[in-house]
Amino acid sequence: MKYENKLKELNITLPDAKAPVGNYVATKISGKMLFISGQISIDENGQLIKGKIGKELNTEAGYNAAKRCALSIIAQVKKACDNDLSKIKSCIKLTGFVNSTEDFIDQPKVLNGASDLIASIFGENGMHTRAAISTNSLPLGVSVEVDAIFELN
Repeated sequence: MKYENKLKELNITLPDAKAPVGNYVATKISGKMLFISGQISIDENGQLIKGKIGKELNTEAGYNAAKRCALSIIAQVKKACDNDLSKIKSCIKLTGFVNSTEDFIDQPKVLNGASDLIASIFGENGMHTRAAISTNSLPLGVSVEVDAIFELN
């Protein structure tokens, strides 16, 4: 339960793990791998964090939007693990999509919001590979979407 203790220590409240709105599943376990579908940027009040990074939102706002995606990822992980985060061995990879202007070049700084949060909770086991991808649009106009792959014990 060390990850649960870390959540409490960091005063982190996870959002509800949202059900998919399309023809897919939120999580999928294959062998010892746990795949988390893309989680979009939703604030603590349940409102979508919308806008293009580099236009309506700056890098810091994008960082916070990516952090919110990571909170949703952890909520999905917890649900997939029957509310037992100790089943997680490590975070393998995050892939982040940043709704940004064509001249915005700090996608990695935006995705650090998700990476920093995962590392703060899972420590060394939270260190992961990553891709930070710019896109001209995301579902519902959100600013950031992040998916993840975890390894189970």
